[in-house]
Amino acid sequence: MGIGDGDVDLVVVLVHVGELDESLFAIIAALAAVAVAAPQYTIPEPKSTYGSPAASARDDSYEMVEVVPILRDDRVMEEDGRYSVDVETGNGITLSQSGTPEGPDGSVIKAGRYSYTAPDGTLVEVKFVADENGFQPESPLLPVAPEFPHEIPQFVLDQIAFAAEEDAARARAEASEVQSYSKPAPSPSLKYGSPQ
Repeated sequence: MGIGDGDVDLVVVLVHVGELDESLFAIIAALAAVAVAAPQYTIPEPKSTYGSPAASARDDSYEMVEVVPILRDDRVMEEDGRYSVDVETGNGITLSQSGTPEGPDGSVIKAGRYSYTAPDGTLVEVKFVADENGFQPESPLLPVAPEFPHEIPQFVLDQIAFAAEEDAARARAEASEVQSYSKPAPSPSLKYGSPQ
């Protein structure tokens, strides 16, 4: 009986294993010991609060995060593309926004306001418009660029004027070239001289 004889090989292997009961028992006992010693993974029970994981996956600490209820969430979407959104949360965050597709190429123009309390206790209120000129927020808490600290010197103004004159002269020259190319070419002469 050699390898490849099908069912006969299986019988031979079983007969040999039966003869080695002590060795088989030792192997099975070793496998059972390894299985029992393996780490047991369990799914933790869900908690009633939300815990955000720590910065490191190896760290078992959790930061507890307060669940904030949504007090109001009103959304209206019209068939013509107009919409409005009003949201208020239990911790004082509010958002009110509306939009209409009346911008260039059907883009949506948005306007609204939002407010929240900053970590230092300051109430932050922002009004905004978003249109073809971009997002334009307004709030007394937003930084404002300082006014220009001094007048522009005359030599700088002169240089700017000189550059503008050069640009205008270049544009005029290019325009005259285009006009000269657009004139029709003279027709050939009908009179030919005598051969020489």
